[in-house]
Amino acid sequence: MDFSSTGVLLFGKIFLHYYGVILMLGAVAGAVLADREARRRKLNPDLVWDALIWILIGGVVGARLWHVLTPDQDSIAKGITTWYYFTHPLDLINTRAGGLGIPGAVIGGGLALYWFCRRKKISFGLWADIAAPALALGQAIGRWGNFVNQELMGLPTRLPWAVKINPENRPAGFEQFETFHPLFLYESLWNAANMVLLLWLGRKKADKLKEGDLFLIYLVVYPVGRALLEFIRIGSPTVGPFNTNQIVMVIVALVAGGLLLWRHDKFPGQKGPANGTASSDGTASPDGAAAQE
Repeated sequence: MDFSSTGVLLFGKIFLHYYGVILMLGAVAGAVLADREARRRKLNPDLVWDALIWILIGGVVGARLWHVLTPDQDSIAKGITTWYYFTHPLDLINTRAGGLGIPGAVIGGGLALYWFCRRKKISFGLWADIAAPALALGQAIGRWGNFVNQELMGLPTRLPWAVKINPENRPAGFEQFETFHPLFLYESLWNAANMVLLLWLGRKKADKLKEGDLFLIYLVVYPVGRALLEFIRIGSPTVGPFNTNQIVMVIVALVAGGLLLWRHDKFPGQKGPANGTASSDGTASPDGAAAQE
């Protein structure tokens, strides 16, 4: 068994990447939290584990497609562009040729959860609320995979908590700098705070929330933090002079925030939809109630 800075070689043949292990730990931790939330709401926790495999598949596919369609500046400098993937289709499934994008993972995982809920005839809003703090926890843990890979770094800094990057991993144009903002740490802490907020709201403000509200709050809080951190990120994907991630994050936060206001009658003359309640078996009923299978 041989160890390296990025993984361990098992039996002389299988290289186990720490990055993949950390991502899987984040997924399992998130599922455990979702399991506990389902039990707290007196819903069937087996549905969490049934949905997990589909959410992981949707998340990985979405994350990969996001990177392919919005490659970062380091990838472009190496010649790995969207057009490159069209001309080298086998590299679409090779995550070593590029990487994964969290926004795509959220979109892909969300679509997979929606499909699962439709298939099981259970309320998407209810289960999205259960998934929201679990997703934030998974992101908080998963971001430490970037630490292992020495990636997702911010601008150079000499702050006490700066991270030292090996010369071969420094972004183009910043080779002369040794220490950088640990952007992965900032985002990890933001996601952890988001998780705590969502869990607190789900317990202390449950009587004021509608199904799907917690997920919408997640879609406001995470994008706001991500958009702010993009100001100090190196190598973000761009469309012309504009930061692609910031554009998407701002749009998502505004749409989610607008939906929250509409659902709670905060627009003049606008009445939001009726609030549904969860029944004991989980299926969606005509008045918006959800039941569990």
